[in-house]
Amino acid sequence: MKFTDMVHAFFNNNLPTTMKTLFVIIFAFSALALSCQNDSTQPNSDRTSQINAFPKESISADELKGLLFMREEEKLARDVYTALDAKWNINAFSNIASSEQTHTEAVLTLLTKYNITDPAASRAAGVYADTTLQALYTQLIVQGSKSLLDAYIVGATIEDLDIYDLKNWLLKNDNQDILFVYDNLTKGSRNHLRSFYSLILSSGGSYTAQFITPTELEAIINSTKETGGW
Repeated sequence: MKFTDMVHAFFNNNLPTTMKTLFVIIFAFSALALSCQNDSTQPNSDRTSQINAFPKESISADELKGLLFMREEEKLARDVYTALDAKWNINAFSNIASSEQTHTEAVLTLLTKYNITDPAASRAAGVYADTTLQALYTQLIVQGSKSLLDAYIVGATIEDLDIYDLKNWLLKNDNQDILFVYDNLTKGSRNHLRSFYSLILSSGGSYTAQFITPTELEAIINSTKETGGW
């Protein structure tokens, strides 16, 4: 049966139940795959111009600490998703890894703007200056290699932590350009969490908030995908 004939039969209620179920599953996973794609089609050059258009302000100790940490935390997300994509060959990981590349580059733009030494410079995938992130990377790779469901839970865990950290760093920042970047990274992380949460449920699993509050998690997963984030 041709695909167009299947569509016609589906809407005219002439398709066998088993084929209807398969048809719905295919469309559901196609839609989910699209939702996992890079959240922004904006060229990096445009994003860099937006960040640099804000005034260059003095950097506090907390702002400096936050930039150094978030540069590596976003790199960790990219590195883990890249490794899990190589392990499981699932588009969600490659697509979101691409988005995380955008995230870590956005923080790098801020480091460059303020002449701050990049902690991730010349560091290979899975290697970090921050010892806490180094240990976390190893832990997440081990867990995510157990099963595909575990890999999805790792994805949700990373985004859960990312949202939590960004929320806390936002409270310690007042520079317009840093606030702009962190706000967009948070939107992107909420979208990623929505995607991984859906994949967890479709795989028969469940996820409980580990860093943000259960109320925050419920609000995120029960709201639609956000636009304007990276």
